[in-house]
Amino acid sequence: MSRDTGSPVGRRRFLKMAGGTAAAVSLAGCGSDGEGGDGDGGGTDDGNDSDGGDEGDEMQEEFEVRITQGQMPSGLDPHDHRETPTDVVMLHAYEGVLSRDAQGAVVEKLATEYERVEDGHVRFSVREDVQFHNGDDLTPEDVAYSINRIVQEDVGFASPQRDQLAGVTGAEAADDERAVDVMSDGLNPVVFQEFATYCDVMQQSWVEDRSKDDVGKEMNGTGPFVLEDYSEDEEVVMSRNEDYWRDPADVSDLTFTAAEEASTRVNQLLNEETDVVVNVPPQEVGRIQGDDVTRIAAAPSTRVIYNAMRYDVEPFDSQEFRQAMNYAVDLESIVSNVLDGFGERTGQPTLDGFVGYNSDVDPYPYDPEQAEQLVEESGYAGAEIELHTPVGRYLKDLEIAQAVAGFIDELDNVSASVNQRDFGALVDELLTGNIEDKSPPTARSPATATRRWTG
Repeated sequence: MSRDTGSPVGRRRFLKMAGGTAAAVSLAGCGSDGEGGDGDGGGTDDGNDSDGGDEGDEMQEEFEVRITQGQMPSGLDPHDHRETPTDVVMLHAYEGVLSRDAQGAVVEKLATEYERVEDGHVRFSVREDVQFHNGDDLTPEDVAYSINRIVQEDVGFASPQRDQLAGVTGAEAADDERAVDVMSDGLNPVVFQEFATYCDVMQQSWVEDRSKDDVGKEMNGTGPFVLEDYSEDEEVVMSRNEDYWRDPADVSDLTFTAAEEASTRVNQLLNEETDVVVNVPPQEVGRIQGDDVTRIAAAPSTRVIYNAMRYDVEPFDSQEFRQAMNYAVDLESIVSNVLDGFGERTGQPTLDGFVGYNSDVDPYPYDPEQAEQLVEESGYAGAEIELHTPVGRYLKDLEIAQAVAGFIDELDNVSASVNQRDFGALVDELLTGNIEDKSPPTARSPATATRRWTG
């Protein structure tokens, strides 16, 4: 959702996902990404975005944008997070070797070519004439270091993005070539798709000269915006990178803030206190559409939102009990009454067109009688469970959590409640590498469930 300031939409390059569960905003430079390859090697750069900067000395106009999300970034280290609100901020300052175009195809970014040399070995040719925000040149060693910082714990820290580069074991700069060799544990068929999504490139010397805490409070990428000010949990202020290797951005100043309550975000938009807001609840759509200077844009999301159940603890160690929880919840009602139709049911953690999708798997039907029978068969009749939910992180997250718990609580032999959690603390628990290290069940709550749902 954005405020119409009279500037052409194309110049802003906003990617808005209202009505989906994830929202992202892009205010990158004017030039389009290269054509790119098919994600399985052989991509070559067409040269359109490697000449850097504008032709001539025409002055860039001043154009300020303020974006309000549901959550502030958890920090400014691009390798030390797994949250969309953080990534939205990071993508304006940091870049990867690969990216994706508007259709989702893999395209080059800081790499000009990429190829599969052999099973377990791919190579990226690193773009020349690219500088970090501090003025230093991008090197293949920086790219290799950034990869190793994610996949090798002894290089820096245990990055929560390690599993997003699954199979990748390490990288090194190629001898006598401006390239980086990336190794995997055997054939990695999705390695280019992985690098199109994760692994922002950082400068090795800049990181090594700073403490982990300082890296999380500063920025030094190659992207179209540079950091001006960071107030933790308050705002991130950025300005246009006038020396960007592509055309400088149309936006001159960019500020990120957050408001946990959706109604607060919408009020800020309508009161002209911000220019873009995300995760607008369905019941607010009419207010935005009815305003003369605001507009709303909805787009499908590839994110699947779900309720997770710890299979290794009671009562969710019982397959019958887990099935009962699925039968107990009326998904159609939630999509219709809570999301006003801005969502679809799904019976699996992937979507049509993605690896692993099974067209024969349908969502569970709503059948509370079957749910109660399965609870009895599980041996956990009388169980008390607690759903842990973030607030303001996903579209209608708290309301959906309350609806889910309400349906379960209607069963005669199970009771359920909702625990509102700080998103950062909840993420820390969810992303521990070993399931036994996750938060243990309490006396009242036999298991911990994260509040996620189809959006």
